[in-house]
Amino acid sequence: MAESDDTVVVENNHYFPIDSINKDYFAESSHTSRCPWKGTASYYSIEVGGKRNENAAWYYPEPLKAAEEIRGRVAFWKGVVVG
Repeated sequence: MAESDDTVVVENNHYFPIDSINKDYFAESSHTSRCPWKGTASYYSIEVGGKRNENAAWYYPEPLKAAEEIRGRVAFWKGVVVG
């Protein structure tokens, strides 16, 4: 789904460059969440082999100044293994 040697680790999450993800597996989600120091996160759902993992990846389209280093990057959770 994603491969890069250039990840940024924030709060134990690896943020991958957006151009390192295989967009064939990602679908935009309407879900958002808010972090007081990173800003508003947008989400992708991931579909592989006919199975869908809702809101399993997130990114900050307009991160706050304190989180500028994760602009243009995507992180994963909900069972997605980064290794």
